[in-house]
Amino acid sequence: MTHTSDTTVYHSRLIYPFQGLRPQTESVDEVAAPPYDVLSSSEARLLAHDKPLSFLHISKPEIDLPEGTDPFSNAVYEKGAENICSMLESGVLVKDKNSCYYIYRLETENHRQTGLVGVAPISAYDENRIRKHEFTRPDKETDRVKQIDYVNAQTGPVLLVHRPSEPISMILHEITMGPSLYEVELSDGVKHSLWLVEDSAVKSRIDTAYEDLDCLYIADGHHRSAAASRVCDIRRSANPNHNGSEAYNRFLIVAFPSNELQILDYNRIVLDLNNLSSDNFLDRLNKDFEVIHSDHPVKPNCREVFGMYLEKNWYKLKLRVSPRREISIIEQLDVRILSDRILEPILGVGDLRTDPRINFVGGVRGLEELELSVDSGKWEVAFSLFPTEIEDLMTVADIGEVMPPKSTWFEPKLADGLVSYPIE
Repeated sequence: MTHTSDTTVYHSRLIYPFQGLRPQTESVDEVAAPPYDVLSSSEARLLAHDKPLSFLHISKPEIDLPEGTDPFSNAVYEKGAENICSMLESGVLVKDKNSCYYIYRLETENHRQTGLVGVAPISAYDENRIRKHEFTRPDKETDRVKQIDYVNAQTGPVLLVHRPSEPISMILHEITMGPSLYEVELSDGVKHSLWLVEDSAVKSRIDTAYEDLDCLYIADGHHRSAAASRVCDIRRSANPNHNGSEAYNRFLIVAFPSNELQILDYNRIVLDLNNLSSDNFLDRLNKDFEVIHSDHPVKPNCREVFGMYLEKNWYKLKLRVSPRREISIIEQLDVRILSDRILEPILGVGDLRTDPRINFVGGVRGLEELELSVDSGKWEVAFSLFPTEIEDLMTVADIGEVMPPKSTWFEPKLADGLVSYPIE
């Protein structure tokens, strides 16, 4: 069955086409922007300077208000709503007349991944058919709730992953052999390509290719997913004629096969040694780890090995005894081992989500960023980790558990502005 109307009542499928909101072809280079959550307000302000069409004016609208404006104030969300309306009125952004699928490809020099842009039912998220692997923070959720509600659209797609499927690979390959709608390269060198799928027969073939998926997994976008669910609850409660077909019952996603996603290391820096001298700290580490001085930066190439940068020296930390295999998969993860054996008992770091003595550095910044952080004097010690594996993420989600905060860094990142989902 082909679904081409926004009045369709959605039931069991996990992905549907939608009427996307996207830039005119001639404007796409100016509109496309990095995702809102990888830039500070000052970085966004600089990047959007002299770029009045940049999507950052919608995703980070505080850049159009005086410096120092609280980015979570209502004035910021109101400015985002004003900016998206302006781009619609000027024709920079247009809404497709029919429900479409979109194929999205990201490419770097040594990596390529291709996925399907669609919308997923909020009910599938609420019923855990779209599975989670981390907790969310209420303040970050509320920020996204307000942003979605004010601009009447979901402007940041949720990155989902599914197990590999030959039928899916075949249909995506076939579509991407044809000309793309957009090709745009952002300042980080990542090329973003988008194909428009509006033919009913092709959309039906996509439906068939994806219909055997029992579940999808959130890779990146837990706060956007949770916020979409909350907005749905708010609008459903306010709508006496709610029937389940309204656009707010779904949320914007891009689904990739698990064998194409790239997870980088997500490293840690700690403010101090918890009143220990460096010699005492190294002695404490010797209980659980073989501590080996290294003449070069340590980028772990296997599990249960960590790099450490302390006082301008690199060390390799090799776990002496592997965790018992009968314990939970969570306790076997390197991010958990680091917390259980070093961060909490030795350095006194508590809740990773709230403790101000720890910060996190995505692997895309390289080990040099760890050295710079420690050498600056602001941070005392840094740890490099082996990347979490995608299979572990899916296993954790399948058993209904959550991973430690900041366990995964997906790279490259999806762009904002290429296609959004209006919910009015």
